[in-house]
Amino acid sequence: MTPFLSVVVPAYNEAGNIQAGSLDSVATYLSSQSYEYEVIVVDDGSTDETLSLAEAFAAKQRGFRVIHNPHRGKAFTVATGLRAAHGEIVLFTDMDQATPIEEISKLLPWFAQGYDIVIGSRGTYRRNAPLWRKAMSRSQILLRNLILGFRDITDTQCGFKAFRRDVIGPILDHLYLYDFSRPTEAQGATVTAGFDVELLFVAQRLGYRIKEVPVTWDYRHSRRVNLLRDSLRGLRELVEIRAADLRGAYGGDRHLRLGRGRR
Repeated sequence: MTPFLSVVVPAYNEAGNIQAGSLDSVATYLSSQSYEYEVIVVDDGSTDETLSLAEAFAAKQRGFRVIHNPHRGKAFTVATGLRAAHGEIVLFTDMDQATPIEEISKLLPWFAQGYDIVIGSRGTYRRNAPLWRKAMSRSQILLRNLILGFRDITDTQCGFKAFRRDVIGPILDHLYLYDFSRPTEAQGATVTAGFDVELLFVAQRLGYRIKEVPVTWDYRHSRRVNLLRDSLRGLRELVEIRAADLRGAYGGDRHLRLGRGRR
C-alpha cells in the first residue's frame, strides 16, 4: 500500500540522538496516526555508530528503512531521501527533533487547501538560541529578502519542510547550485543553508504554491554551525543563486511555465 506520509531523516554522526530516543519519538507518534507512513533514515557516511543503530532500529519497526550514502553532505543526503520516498506527502526533518514530529499535524491540512509545499517556520524567534544565533538568523532573513526577493517567506532554513511528492522531481532537477548529477565527497560535518534557499527559489520559479506555517522549535547546540564560516558561505551562495538566475541557469520562461497548472 502506498503510504500517505514519507518522513526523511538525514543523519551524520547522530548516534547520540538515536540513543537519546529521537527515532523512538518519531515511531511512537506515527504509529498512533490513522494514515500509512514510512520513515527513511539516510546515513551520510557516518563515522560513528549511526548506521548500525539506525539499521537495528529499523529492523524492529514497521515502516522504517535505512539508506547508506557515502559522505556527501546534508543537501545530497536529504535529496536522496526525497527521491526515494513513496508517500503522497514527503517531509524532511532533523534527527535531533528540534521541531518535534507531531508538528506535522500543523502542516498537513494546508495540502488540502491546494498548496504544493508547506514549510515549518520559526518566524524571527529562536527559542533558547544564543544571541549570536539569533543575530545570524535575522541577518540571513534580511539578505535573502534583499538578494532573492523572498517577500512571502520569513524562514527558509527551518529543517521541517513537506512537499507533494509530484513536485519533488521537477524542483531537484532544476537546481543549479546544488546539482546532484555531479556529487562530490564532503569533508567533516556540513551545514548547507543554500540548499533550502535554492529549493524554495526554484519552487517559486516553477509556480508551485508555498505555505509557511509556525511550528515549535527549540535550539539544539551543534558543532556543525560556525558563525563566521556559515554566515560567509550563506552570503556567497545567495549571490551565486542570484547570479545563476541572471545568467538564465534556472531556465527562464520555458521552465516557469512548467508549474503554472498548479496555481
